[in-house]
Amino acid sequence: MMTSTRCATAGQDVVYISCRKITMSDLFRLLPNFSPLALVYKPDILSTMGAQNSGKLNRLLAELGDTRLMSSRWLRARGYSNSLVARYVGSGWLVSPARGVYMRKGGRLQWEGVVRSLQAGEGLALHVGGSFALALQGHEHYLRLGEAEAITLYGPVRPPGWVNKLPLPQRFEYQGKGPLDLPAILYTDEVSETALTAQGLVWHRFGSGAEALVCSTPERAMLELCDGVADAAGVYEADALMQAMTTLRPQRVGLMLRHCRSIKAKRLFLALADRHRHAWLSHVPLEEVDLGRGKRALVPGGRLHPSYQITLPGDLDEHLA
Repeated sequence: MMTSTRCATAGQDVVYISCRKITMSDLFRLLPNFSPLALVYKPDILSTMGAQNSGKLNRLLAELGDTRLMSSRWLRARGYSNSLVARYVGSGWLVSPARGVYMRKGGRLQWEGVVRSLQAGEGLALHVGGSFALALQGHEHYLRLGEAEAITLYGPVRPPGWVNKLPLPQRFEYQGKGPLDLPAILYTDEVSETALTAQGLVWHRFGSGAEALVCSTPERAMLELCDGVADAAGVYEADALMQAMTTLRPQRVGLMLRHCRSIKAKRLFLALADRHRHAWLSHVPLEEVDLGRGKRALVPGGRLHPSYQITLPGDLDEHLA
């Protein structure tokens, strides 16, 4: 910041401007005529500064809790300089599980804490959706041999690079904004259940003491999953999961379909629901749902669904457990 000092030259005061920040040591050095006074008050000044730094540390540790992470960007924005954070690390208060991110020493590094840190700490409109959201709510999904479990994240902003550099057994997959045109909202602790429901989202709470996080409802998650289907293997997975979707809510399904921009996702969703003869399907309001025109060839050589005009693999029944 800009500072100034004053000295006497030829009987006049001259002001010199410096761009360097004056430290407490500079202040004592610049006041030689008042050194006795400085020596008297220096312990009190340093004690006050120590108390202020201690208060900042306590606030930070309280916010971090056991599972939260904070990025360098977040810390700088709240007045924690790089040098101050380095002192916290050197003193054993913080650890850095990956470059550019910190957590409380002794805290638990878990994927749930990473997601909630992105949502609440970093203020990113990212939610858990698709296949992993369904798995969270009791619907198992395929895990291909040799692959790490993937937490599927949806939202208008990409997660920071440090997310997949964390030493976790899971990996994070960013799926983009997803097929819905609903406006993004921030998932702060104050966001209401009503606001989330209108987005096809819900708080998911864990029993292990971890923080709740925002994820898709089954209705939204199935549409997100269908949007990502690109081959027969994807159809097999979506079909197996749709078989278990016996309790979807018709009005919520209708809302999600009306806001879905993907013709493929809507047709596949409805064709699979029809294939499993779910009772709720007949109660879904489809009057304002745009299903496009013409036929959609999802898999080559597949069978065309008569109502929703999309090709499905002919051997779907053989892949159901």
